[in-house]
Amino acid sequence: MCGRFTLTLPPDLIAEAFGLDDVPILEARYNIAPTQPVAVVRRLGDGAPRQLDLLTWGLTRSPVEGGRRGGPLINARSESVAARSSFRDAFRRRRCLVPADGFYEWAHAQGRRQAFHVRRKDGRPFAMAGLWEPEEHGAPASCLILTTEPNELLRPIHDRMPVILDPADYDRWLAPESADPVSLAALLRPHPPQPLEARPVGPAVNNARNEGPACLDPARLV
Repeated sequence: MCGRFTLTLPPDLIAEAFGLDDVPILEARYNIAPTQPVAVVRRLGDGAPRQLDLLTWGLTRSPVEGGRRGGPLINARSESVAARSSFRDAFRRRRCLVPADGFYEWAHAQGRRQAFHVRRKDGRPFAMAGLWEPEEHGAPASCLILTTEPNELLRPIHDRMPVILDPADYDRWLAPESADPVSLAALLRPHPPQPLEARPVGPAVNNARNEGPACLDPARLV
């Protein structure tokens, strides 16, 4: 899964990487967590330009038995997203990019959890594939991140990783008029491991309330 990520780069670099005419001032974020506002890039109609908006991370679940709602859906498996009724419409019409410059994943070994920060070796931003839902019945506009099988780098750490899209595929993923599930599904593959690195970090990131550069402090491995 993908349960936390980072976006710390300046707006001008984000605008360049994602072909945006304008980017609002974004506070550097070192521990973005579910239910928080996240920046997404989307197109709202045929011929419309790309735009960056803040959406709530986590789609609201439908009420479960007893009338209670489940927790927000922050991830969806890319292998089945086109077929599941709860995601089918969003997959066809409401796809987005979720900009990041890194994400966290936790490995479990010897009774402890070790957080890793995964990023590009060159430090540049990348886009995770996302879906979004509009504001409805008092619930804010929201989004989730698609996941896939891990590549060779992530496999020792976790059994899932976010779908990281190739920049050459951004237009096809965002195009509202593109609705061919087979063509879109072909984009949802594990990212090659060579441009990425995974670095163990300290325990500060384990608490979603913690924020700031200390979340990236190196782990003290023993």
